[in-house]
Formats: sequence, structure tokens, C-alpha cells
Amino acid sequence: MKVILRADVENLGRLGDVVTVRPGYGRNYLLPQGMAMQATPGNLKAFELERKKLQARMDALRAAAGDLAGQLERAQVVITMRVGENDKLYGSVTSAMIADALTAQGITIDRRRILLDAPIRSIGEFPVRARLHADVVAEFKVTVAPEERFHEEEAAAEAPVEAAAAEEAAAAEDTAREEQPAE
Repeated sequence: MKVILRADVENLGRLGDVVTVRPGYGRNYLLPQGMAMQATPGNLKAFELERKKLQARMDALRAAAGDLAGQLERAQVVITMRVGENDKLYGSVTSAMIADALTAQGITIDRRRILLDAPIRSIGEFPVRARLHADVVAEFKVTVAPEERFHEEEAAAEAPVEAAAAEEAAAAEDTAREEQPAE
């Protein structure tokens, strides 16, 4: 099936290209999404009239993706995770967690746009890429830090035990003084 692309499609072609695709891909995905139209003589003429509007829209999307890439590269993404022995994480950092951390900073990005080569399962700083447009890929750093709350909770759990032990020792000293004969 020959189609005219109405948008840049990754791994297929650019706006205005006439490409051959499998019939199911064209009928079930490209045509309903508005990314392509069948390559007929009438559609070729109609596309030439519509080309400038589509090109302007694609340029606007590319510019917006470029601006978002600039914001991402300046962003400081810190994700705190619970850690076990040898600084291994309980679980792993996912693209959804990274997207949520970016949203908290006011940068809205779809989690499916974030490209993780492998799951992040340790503490440290990791480079992460995001494909914002067919032509725009932003790279930014994600810092995974241990969650301090659990360390504080462990210390808080130990503090009452230590306080109770200190109170028992003080009480034992008081009893020992009371039992000593007065001189």
C-alpha cells in the first residue's frame, strides 16, 4: 500500500514522502491517526495544497520539543529510593518515576518518551535520554539518592530503646544509693 506521509513518522519517513507500507499498518494505524493518506492522484494534488500548513505545524512541534529539551537538560532530577545492603535499591527507578519527578518541577513529559537503556538499580548519577520529537532527543542526568527517612526512622526506633536503658540505669543508681547505709 502506498501512502503519503502527513507527519514525520519514526523509522518510516518525513512529511510528504510517498512510502510503501503493509496494508494493515496503513489501514489500522497511519490512516486513522491522520499520519498518512493513500497515494492517489487526487490525494497527491490535495496534499500539495495542504503541505505548507502541515509543514508549519511540524516546525512548531519541533520548536516546542527543542524548548522542552532545553528545560530537561537544565533540570536537576533527584529521586530518593529505599536502599539495602551495598547500596542496592529495593526495586528499580522506572520511567514513570522520572516523569513524576519532572512533573513536580513543572516539566510535563510522557513516560513513554523517556528512554532507559537498562533499569536503574543502584545509587548514583545516570544519564537518561528522552525522545521528544523524531529529530529532538534530550539527555539529562538523574540522581538516585538513598531515602533519609528510613535512616531517621531506624535512629528514632533506637532512640527510645537507648532512652529506656538510660532511665533503667539511673533508676538502678538511685536504688543503689538508697540501699547504701548512711554514714
